[in-house]
Amino acid sequence: MSTNLTQDQVNQIVYNLHHDPFEILGSHPIETDGTVKQWVIRAYLPDAQAAWVTFPSERNEYPMQAIHHANFFECKIDTATLSNYQFRIKEGEHERVIYDPYAFSSPKLTEFDIHLFGEGNHHRIYEKLGAHVTVVDGISGVYFAVWAPNARNVSILGDFNNWDGRRNQMRKNGNMIWELFIPELGFGTAYKYEIKNAEGHIYEKSDPYGFYQEPRPKTASIVADLDSYQWNDQDWLENRRNTDPLSKPISVYEMHIGSWLHTSIEEAAQGLAGKLSPVQVSELNTGARFLTYYELVDKLIPYIKELGYTHVELLPIAEHPFDGSWGYQVTGYYAPTSRYGTPEDLMYFIDQCHLNDIGVIVDWVPGHFPKDGHGLAFFDGTHLYEHADSRKGEHKEWGTLIFNYGRNEVRNFLVANALFWFDKYHIDGIRVDAVASMLYLDYCREPGEWVTNQYGGRENLEAADFLRQVNSVLFSYFPGVLTIAEESTSWPMVSWPTYVGGLGFNLKWNMGWMHDMLDYFSMDPWFRQFHQNNVTFSMWYHHSENYMLALSHDEVVHGKSNMLGKMPGDEWQKFANVRALFSYMFTHPGKKTMFMSMEFGQWSEWNVWADLEWNLLQFQPHQQLKQFFISLNHLYRTEPALYSNDFEESGFQWIDCTDNRHSVAAFIRRGKDPSEFVVVVCNFTPQPHSHYRVGVPEAGFYIELFNSDAGQYGGSNMGNLGGKWSEEWSFHSQPYSLDLCLPPLGVVVFKLNREPVQAVLESSSE
Repeated sequence: MSTNLTQDQVNQIVYNLHHDPFEILGSHPIETDGTVKQWVIRAYLPDAQAAWVTFPSERNEYPMQAIHHANFFECKIDTATLSNYQFRIKEGEHERVIYDPYAFSSPKLTEFDIHLFGEGNHHRIYEKLGAHVTVVDGISGVYFAVWAPNARNVSILGDFNNWDGRRNQMRKNGNMIWELFIPELGFGTAYKYEIKNAEGHIYEKSDPYGFYQEPRPKTASIVADLDSYQWNDQDWLENRRNTDPLSKPISVYEMHIGSWLHTSIEEAAQGLAGKLSPVQVSELNTGARFLTYYELVDKLIPYIKELGYTHVELLPIAEHPFDGSWGYQVTGYYAPTSRYGTPEDLMYFIDQCHLNDIGVIVDWVPGHFPKDGHGLAFFDGTHLYEHADSRKGEHKEWGTLIFNYGRNEVRNFLVANALFWFDKYHIDGIRVDAVASMLYLDYCREPGEWVTNQYGGRENLEAADFLRQVNSVLFSYFPGVLTIAEESTSWPMVSWPTYVGGLGFNLKWNMGWMHDMLDYFSMDPWFRQFHQNNVTFSMWYHHSENYMLALSHDEVVHGKSNMLGKMPGDEWQKFANVRALFSYMFTHPGKKTMFMSMEFGQWSEWNVWADLEWNLLQFQPHQQLKQFFISLNHLYRTEPALYSNDFEESGFQWIDCTDNRHSVAAFIRRGKDPSEFVVVVCNFTPQPHSHYRVGVPEAGFYIELFNSDAGQYGGSNMGNLGGKWSEEWSFHSQPYSLDLCLPPLGVVVFKLNREPVQAVLESSSE
């Protein structure tokens, strides 16, 4: 059969060298006298001994003939129009029938998509890149698209083609995006990209925009459906959109799903027969397995509700290969890890959290990524996502790579990823990990190991601009959400709006307060009199940012001990110190985050490979500490003075912070309404103080709302018999004062009962 193809053209397909296989493969019209009367159909079918072109609507078959190569086939069909055709392929003893991918040339990506992506402004690029089930010319299949501008060739690999990169070669669109529609594939298809660089080196990569991945140690992406889940949280989202979160109580339970609790095989057999996903089955041979998202709904949500937390924060749940990284070395930024279930399972978990009035925050890691071969590193045979210069592109301390924030497409990948989690999974906030590592070019680097910015400084201006873009985009789409910076330096205006030059977060972790307080509480109480500044210093700078007070996972690992172990004294004093620390934390201005296990007093450090020490809850001191947390969260959530005015100077007033001899601090917290206030008095020594006088702003009966030394929490049960009347005795620059009993290592909270005061005034007027 005659053909216009040369041997060289055929070889380009056979050896996977052509940037646009559609120019050769598929169907092509043959014009005679300006009209189409024939079509030529070509196919490269490795391992095929014979092939025929068939039409589903016809019985006729058209045999194909090999040209220039035993597996390169061609046939001509006399027809003016050509409908969808199929190949019947004989491979050894087997035959199969498929549609020709190269007969479907309609691209999903438009020129405008490519333009926006090149600008770094395609906020929903995840709807175009990656793998998407779609219908083209009436045939359902999967459209694949990947950014690999420096690749010589890209192919799709999967079970559907025996992981053979010759079979589904992609076309380059717009000089940067490779794409191909493969008919008859669907959800659940496992795939990778085979990428060949200019030197011919081949890399097998997971999809950077893939929505799901195989359970470790496998690394293929899986085509997933993110649009079929029926959400039930519309009221929650509407309320969130119309609410300022900074005026609301925010008490966050930070947790790592994989080490909160495991389920044994026996429990699985009893309660989950037939309900385990294939992902979970792979864990069963270990004797225990991770909880699924469905199980977390039954076990975690009631627990968080009992404790009274407003939010749960999940350590990174994006796909990561190594359990020991805690999720902070991400390879699949758009894929929730398969350890705990499917994407739809995660949606169900978040939906149920919202229906139970629990917000969901996830840790997000745009600061670095690992070097795993299937991930983003050296993605298209060049330093695509990372800086080529190791002085800017590598975290040697962590063994990871740093994103090139100055490259538009990389910035677009990350900005869209942040938006993606809010859009598709309805999360309520992100905590951005290791912001300081992004902002400083000399972070953990010795002189000579880093390069300055264009002005000769150490600030990473590109990273700062990227963070501003992330926050401005998120708040424009999703008002009312949280973006929280883990930023440990004095970089200015982290939580200020971008339009005044800030980074645009609405909360920043107060790392200074955390270090000061842990240093203070770890010392013998006798020495605390010399370190009163640890308690008071945070209020010198508190109103420069919107701070969140955090006692996180980082403080209970790597030899730092858990919270009880940090405290001095005997066991009773350790528990009392912990209660005093947490009480001061919850009455101090700022939102709150605490890591799992702190609520019941785990003794050992957090171990990512094991469960929390739930067995401790059989012992009374740990039961009492848990009850203390329930009461503390209740106090926090029911007293607007403790949360509604966190970030205004009018929300806090020292009564006395100078009594270092007794290690006592007293202050007032006020709500938006100045008449709404509570009085907090802290005694940070084991010595109780009777007849301790504290000034107060108004006359009346002050109810003792909370006492961390109460007997029900394991304390000595010293207190003020439910409250105290004020005396007309000016003290601490206040017109009135209270004569109090301060319990050992205790924090007491008082609130003016206005009804008795009014009754007294009316009685006096008569």
